[in-house]
Amino acid sequence: MTVRIVTDSSCDLSHEETTALGIEVVPLTIRFGQKEYVDREELSVDDFYTEMAANAELPETAAPAPGAFEMVFRKLAEEGASGVVCINLSSQLSATFQSARTAANALEGGVPVAVIDSNSITAGLGTQVLEAAKAAQRGATVEEITELVNNMVKRTHVVGVLDTLENLKKGGRIGGAAALLGSMLSIKPAIDISSGAVKEAGKPRTRKKAIQWLADQVLASGEVEQLAIMHGNAPDEEIETLLGILAPRFERENIRIGKIGAVIGTHGGPRVIGACFLADS
Repeated sequence: MTVRIVTDSSCDLSHEETTALGIEVVPLTIRFGQKEYVDREELSVDDFYTEMAANAELPETAAPAPGAFEMVFRKLAEEGASGVVCINLSSQLSATFQSARTAANALEGGVPVAVIDSNSITAGLGTQVLEAAKAAQRGATVEEITELVNNMVKRTHVVGVLDTLENLKKGGRIGGAAALLGSMLSIKPAIDISSGAVKEAGKPRTRKKAIQWLADQVLASGEVEQLAIMHGNAPDEEIETLLGILAPRFERENIRIGKIGAVIGTHGGPRVIGACFLADS
């Protein structure tokens, strides 16, 4: 019997990654007006960006109900799991973590379930989940995996540049970046979510300067591990520019490049670009 890993769909891991490591993903839901979709089951990442571009109404997200997590936890117990570790989207940004914890409490006395607040989003969460799943496959216990992830939480950094503040403002997740709302319309806001909440981090005036800012954050962070560049349908040339600036320090084959899914894309908006990595500084 092995420990099984559970997360939510904001992790932005691919189906191939989760399948290979036996990771269970509990989806959030995405709403466009009256239309509601189960993330990644009824709405793919590409379809989400197509829908957002065509729809005048900005999307919204909803956390899974506790019952969705409880159903997965019970299923894994029935399959013979010796324990479950559930790692979720930052509790400062979503009720998802609380839903998972409520579900874990319902199983008290049964299979042990540890619920961890990643304090992160997208590939920051995804990296923690992947490493937890690899440890589980090596035979690590719930306690050992919990310690591993909690140590990673302290070292997980997520920084990003937005093309618009509209999505973040409407979703109510703007937090410490609220001061940006009074800025000139020409800025390309820079944010830092490393604390688990959105904080203002810079006001680049052009998209080119925003990409340079993003690269500078990575290059100034000392020894960086598990670097991922994630984006919300940003133009290929912008990603290539960013990778080119990083090239002297980071070989492309060692950088995970992927699309930000609907959960984080709802709040980051189109063309958001983020860097997620582990660092001690």
